[in-house]
Amino acid sequence: MIDRLAVRLANLSGWRRRFLWLVSGAVAVLALPPFFFLPALPVAFAILLWSLEGVKCNKGALSAGWWFGTGHFAAGFYWISHAFLVEPEIYGWMIPFALLGLGGGLAIFPMVAVWASCRLTREIIGRAVMLATLWAVAEFVRGHVLTGFPWNLLAHVWAFDPAPMQFASVVGVYGLSVITALFSTLPATVIAGRAGRISAMAGIMIAVLLWGGGAIRLALIGPATADATVSDDLPVVQVVQPNIPQREKWIPELQDQHFAKLLRLSRRPVDMSSDRKRIVIWPETAATFFVEAQPVRRLQMASILGPDDILITGALRTYPRDTDDFKVWNAVQVLDSKGEIVASFDKFHLVPFGEYVPFREWIPIPKLTAGRTDFSFGEGPKTLDVAGMPSFSPLICYEVIFPGDVIDDANQPEWLLNVTNDGWFGKSAGPYQHLAAARFRSIEEGRPMVRAAYTGVSVMYDAYGRELAKLPLRTEGFMTHTLSGVYNHTTVYYLWRDILFYGIVTFLAVLVLGYSRLFKSLKAAV
Repeated sequence: MIDRLAVRLANLSGWRRRFLWLVSGAVAVLALPPFFFLPALPVAFAILLWSLEGVKCNKGALSAGWWFGTGHFAAGFYWISHAFLVEPEIYGWMIPFALLGLGGGLAIFPMVAVWASCRLTREIIGRAVMLATLWAVAEFVRGHVLTGFPWNLLAHVWAFDPAPMQFASVVGVYGLSVITALFSTLPATVIAGRAGRISAMAGIMIAVLLWGGGAIRLALIGPATADATVSDDLPVVQVVQPNIPQREKWIPELQDQHFAKLLRLSRRPVDMSSDRKRIVIWPETAATFFVEAQPVRRLQMASILGPDDILITGALRTYPRDTDDFKVWNAVQVLDSKGEIVASFDKFHLVPFGEYVPFREWIPIPKLTAGRTDFSFGEGPKTLDVAGMPSFSPLICYEVIFPGDVIDDANQPEWLLNVTNDGWFGKSAGPYQHLAAARFRSIEEGRPMVRAAYTGVSVMYDAYGRELAKLPLRTEGFMTHTLSGVYNHTTVYYLWRDILFYGIVTFLAVLVLGYSRLFKSLKAAV
């Protein structure tokens, strides 16, 4: 039955084949957050690989990769349209162009991967391994070219459970993407006789080994709850999630109301000792005013703090004002109990078109965020040291999605902080996809992660990516949890970064090319 299906798919042509590629690429998205339907991956890639058996030319392979990639990215990034609906009268017309442009543009990466796998291999086992290898390479390149966009990597399909994610502490998220790609492609080789059935079984066993190995690792280190009881001297993190809709956030008449809500949610819980140190955290641009220029509001913010507490808030920062050199930064600022700004960080990885318009002299469109002035670039990653508190690495919004670029190696932090505003994307898959990427940074770096999201999902992970506290999407409130580094550790990935990823893809490529040459020789001899 499977063999007959594979033959039928290989015999398709014209619009039917292109439509099949488009749909199968979209089906693969079901394995990604928030769905996590893992069988979608081997099904989607089996359709792609079996249909490639009927492709005999360069043009056909390029077409297959592009249509599959377009379906994959257009479906995976559908939530982008929500950002244009915050002000639909201004940006609504851009939705179809943004989705098709983003999907079709990013599809270039899988297009090249599919084409190269067809050019370099002829039989399905070798092609499956080569496609998996090149798909992961394409993800790596996508994460670095221009400003980089390592979103919805294949490895993110494991982000619903910390156990299968643990391998990222050794090979990083790109290395785990190679393994995940093999899990996705190898089952398609079941049509290749006995060797194919063994290969397909190997693909299925990848999931078993990832889960089993990760579960053993987590069992050996002890429970995540140990962090909460190590010492009463450790600070408590109090994350505030105001859940204010994006379209209301910047309305001038509502600013006092929004600020009052933030203060209310930041008060010390009644069951918390008055002498317990707190780190109160507000999300990205929660302070919708220039904090340094508002001494009265700074004192109001300080009024909810104890003598040893600090407040960390996302805010806009500007200097100098009312001059020709006027600049604005998307910043994190730290206030003490006196209302003084004791530390500051400016976002260094800005979102194209969201926070600045690249090539503005040729692209005359406004950015999507509030205000018409482009944000300026800061310097990072950066560790902030505040007296009496564990040092931390602030990461604003999508800065957290970049593997290996979240820690200052010269001044290593004790924990990671991600402040974000995913309110742009409503109740969609976008916030969950963002959350998955953040979770991987904890595992890769061996540091706990605190995530404060304006509309959710706010969460705290330990140094192994285990969830300690959470506020769901579109929920108003606050969460508290002890901040501890009892499980902090130096990972293999931190020491070697992507060296093992380079080694894995090189080994697989050499193995497949050698196998393909041998296969050709044996076929010629016969």
